[in-house]
Amino acid sequence: MKRLLIPTRLRHVQRRNKAEAIAAAPPQAPHVPVLCDTAIEHLQPVPGGTYIDMTFGAGGHTRRIFEKCPEAKVYALDRDPVAHQLARELCQQEKYKGRLIPLLGKFSDIPKLFEEHGLSRNSVNGVLFDFGCSSMQFDEAERGFSISKDGPLDMRMDKGHSGGVTAAEVLSKIEESDLARILRIYGEEKAAKKIARGLIDARKALVQIETTKQLADLVEDILSTGPRRDKLQRPSHSATKTFQALRIFVNNELNEINYGMVLANEILRRDGRLVTITFHSLEDTIVKRHINGNVVAGAANPLPLKYSGHDIIDDPEMLESLVQTNWKPLHRHVIVPDAEEVARNSRSRSAKLRAAVKVN
Repeated sequence: MKRLLIPTRLRHVQRRNKAEAIAAAPPQAPHVPVLCDTAIEHLQPVPGGTYIDMTFGAGGHTRRIFEKCPEAKVYALDRDPVAHQLARELCQQEKYKGRLIPLLGKFSDIPKLFEEHGLSRNSVNGVLFDFGCSSMQFDEAERGFSISKDGPLDMRMDKGHSGGVTAAEVLSKIEESDLARILRIYGEEKAAKKIARGLIDARKALVQIETTKQLADLVEDILSTGPRRDKLQRPSHSATKTFQALRIFVNNELNEINYGMVLANEILRRDGRLVTITFHSLEDTIVKRHINGNVVAGAANPLPLKYSGHDIIDDPEMLESLVQTNWKPLHRHVIVPDAEEVARNSRSRSAKLRAAVKVN
């Protein structure tokens, strides 16, 4: 088949038209909220109600709360200074003044922030969590979250606002056994020992792992297993689970999620609503076990109820205390995005929404 030759002048015109079309196109939102309508439907904001968007991001869920109920009041929390600045800019708009209050911090900072703003226990009508990283964080190479974009290996969600160590610093100092444990537990990585050994060997050979590309390439070389697939049978980079594990460790994410669930129970009034959106099984398990009452000493039980051996306990009161819950689920099964939303936003594919009402 003969190749079609395009005159040089016509190619220039095509390029110019394409560039003009791109320039004229509306800017894309920095973060597309997942299951937004469903989340607000379950939150059911009411006039005069007080709500906390625990993960403000680019403000998609918060805006939808105000669209549904302009008379509501929303406290917008985020540990990311970029998201906090977006919230500060938004609250200057006339329609949000006095109704949107930006808060900078982690879930565990809520008690201090509540005290600063004169809020008390059992005073909030609804709490919304959208866990995990935002598209803004993945899309900015310098944040160090993305495998596909080369940048410094940082991964701190708060950009170092509260100190903490970067992922690069972790890899420069951690023991092999500890690294393997982090990869196995936080990344659910079956090859955790092999990857940990390879990364530590690279460090001993004076290889400094300081960028996302260096880490991704190293893990790929260590495994040499070719393309992987995730739990949904989608093509996945060999280093995906390693990146997830380091990100969770650097940001203490699972402990923060557990504490956030404990605090939601403390700050919500009776009949207040809890809505959570999770993106991997580690997050969803914590949420599910808090809602179902499978909590031991304030933390999600590492064992499912069916493996906990509660049937061997003779004391009925003790048995009841182990499974009692302050939550009533609003739906029987977990809610996931439909095919249309997944087609619009591929990052929604693994999302799971759970909602509950506080009953005690």
